[in-house]
Amino acid sequence: MVKVALTIDAVAKHFPELVLPTDKKARNRLHQQVDPVVLQDPEFRARQEQFRTKITLAIDLVEEAIRCKVPCGVVVFDAWYLAEDVVQVLARRRQDWISLLKKNRLLDTASVHRRDANGWPMPLPKPQSAVADLVPLIPANAYRPVAVGGQTYWCFTRGVRIPSLGKVRIVVSFANQEVTGNYVILVTNRADWSAAKIISLYWHRWPTETFYQDSKGPLGFHEYRMRSAAAIRKHWCLVFVAYALLHLTCLPAVPERTKGLIQTIGDACRQQGRALIQQLLVFVHDQLSHGTPAAQVFRHLFAKQGGTVLL
Repeated sequence: MVKVALTIDAVAKHFPELVLPTDKKARNRLHQQVDPVVLQDPEFRARQEQFRTKITLAIDLVEEAIRCKVPCGVVVFDAWYLAEDVVQVLARRRQDWISLLKKNRLLDTASVHRRDANGWPMPLPKPQSAVADLVPLIPANAYRPVAVGGQTYWCFTRGVRIPSLGKVRIVVSFANQEVTGNYVILVTNRADWSAAKIISLYWHRWPTETFYQDSKGPLGFHEYRMRSAAAIRKHWCLVFVAYALLHLTCLPAVPERTKGLIQTIGDACRQQGRALIQQLLVFVHDQLSHGTPAAQVFRHLFAKQGGTVLL
């Protein structure tokens, strides 16, 4: 069944006595009750046809990339997209994949073999356990150093079985030899790959993470308030172009002499902001120096032409 993007007016029109709950489980129960009725409404069906979940969009991107014969050796994504539907599409297309694994994801404990100091098997009490509960049970001497990109990680890798995903390989990675503090868990369908290969391949996604951080921070990528697809597309394009131009200003003049960027995107944004303020101050100073009344200067600064504030 297709899940409707429920809105207050959609529920009120057909179920005026109901109130949209905020709890996730309660909303799922509400979907089962109202979706069959709401989807019969032509107005809401037309609106629903424009709605796509993140999982649906991810599947569409994979299918489109394969259809366009985009060269792809392995698909990497974060834990949000590690859903059964996405994995099934990749399996059907015979695509290898690597993802982050949420620490509350359940593993079949029968696939996790533990032994005591004498080498005897140590069964786990529950048939399924969260990854976060199993990591503390891994002895420190089971971790091995793995060097990737000039950085050494201490990793434990094991083939396990995850419900809805089947047999996979996980890599538990710490940044220190003491295997303390924060850790990252990667998972892949390739049970024959080493920890070094899994980490090095997932590293290719790091520029995507930094783009999300920069675009949603100083560039305001997530702050648009438009409803039409055309308006959203324009905003996205502007953010992407701004990011590309700012990234160019962050590159060293002689790449062979300097590794990486000479400044961050945030530094570049602040530099541009200071330049705009300087120009504004110089403009106001010049106007006042030539005898222009302050009130007239302010009227000019805050005048609107076609919805645009003149600065």
